[in-house]
Amino acid sequence: MEAQTLVIIAGAVAAGFVQGLSGFGFGLVAMSFWAWTIDPRLAAAMAVFGALTGQIIAAITVRRGFDLTQLAPFVLGGLLGLPLGMLLLPQVDVQVFKAFLGTLLAVWCPAMLFSAQLPRITRGGRVADALVGAGGGVMGALGGFTGVLPTLWCTLRGMDKDAQRAIIQNFNLSMLLVTFVTYVATGIITTATLPYLAIVAPALLIPSLLGARLYIGISETAFRKLVLSLLTCTGVALLASSVPGLLRRLG
Repeated sequence: MEAQTLVIIAGAVAAGFVQGLSGFGFGLVAMSFWAWTIDPRLAAAMAVFGALTGQIIAAITVRRGFDLTQLAPFVLGGLLGLPLGMLLLPQVDVQVFKAFLGTLLAVWCPAMLFSAQLPRITRGGRVADALVGAGGGVMGALGGFTGVLPTLWCTLRGMDKDAQRAIIQNFNLSMLLVTFVTYVATGIITTATLPYLAIVAPALLIPSLLGARLYIGISETAFRKLVLSLLTCTGVALLASSVPGLLRRLG
């Protein structure tokens, strides 16, 4: 088996398990394997396809606390935010954006992780939820960070793990579906990409199911710690990918 194939399988296995357990994070984990050896366009296509496949599996196997009225503002906001993000993309310095977002997550999430009591936001209602969804859509277009803002928001809302899982899982599923269709329409995903997608799908299947099975038995406190830890890792990864380029500019 070729080394590249082994790297693709390893990334899909690890990312599938994390997404099955937490409801998000496929792209972050997979890219930590693929970014070093896989062509960026191919890696992006595999990440979107793998995350979408994992979310479909999770939607079938983990269906707890689903509330359409609670989910709808996030999805509607996200669908409006995606095209807005695409319009902003040429105007935004993505490296600076990643550094800012990474710093925010790397500082704030550990503070919440070790806090005895999380701050809880109760105001804003569905309008605030829609704005957060729109922010997630914009961030998804700018760099594939669709689930970061809604995940952090649901945590600050104090939602129980099933309600939070249902929102993040289905929000990401909606955004990923739109992104995947866009990738097909714009030629990022072609017939030449299909053999690689055929490796990703079976590799993530069992790990995703195992992660979903573990999620069912996890406590509220453990789930909160898992989510905040993954968001912290997201922040660190964003900083690690953006700071070298910014330092080169200064030099």
